[in-house]
Amino acid sequence: MRKISILLILFILVSSGCDNIAKKVEVEKKKAERIPVSIVNNPNTASAEAKEGLLPTLTFEKIRHNFGEITQGESVSYNFTFTNTGKGDLLISNAKGSCGCTVPKWPKKPIAAGEKGEIKVTFNSNNRQGKQQKTVTLVTNAIPNTTVLTITGNVIIPVKQ
Repeated sequence: MRKISILLILFILVSSGCDNIAKKVEVEKKKAERIPVSIVNNPNTASAEAKEGLLPTLTFEKIRHNFGEITQGESVSYNFTFTNTGKGDLLISNAKGSCGCTVPKWPKKPIAAGEKGEIKVTFNSNNRQGKQQKTVTLVTNAIPNTTVLTITGNVIIPVKQ
């Protein structure tokens, strides 16, 4: 009986150790994916405005999109196209939807001056009905540093026959 207890304790210790190793590997992987802070250049300070420099400028073709009628349960997507019309590299550090039903995908690498990019916004209409308005807030190193994209639509419930 004592041998079984010792084996059980050893098994628990080894399995929990493997769990910790897996968690450490995942944390290190996420750290490697992060963009270094040194490439963010925002010369504004609390006491002074930015002077001419190598600042990026985020210019969208449009910042609002209407999906029209959407059948409840359907997922729809739209690509917001933008250009870095500034003089420096553009970095989008975060994009966050106003709710869990709105998911943005954005370029994680810097966008050079003159280059184009896309923000793909997917809206899942599951458990929604009626007029919907959702937003995605982008955080960038441009001035201003936040941009809000808006999607709208009317979710209709399908008629059962």
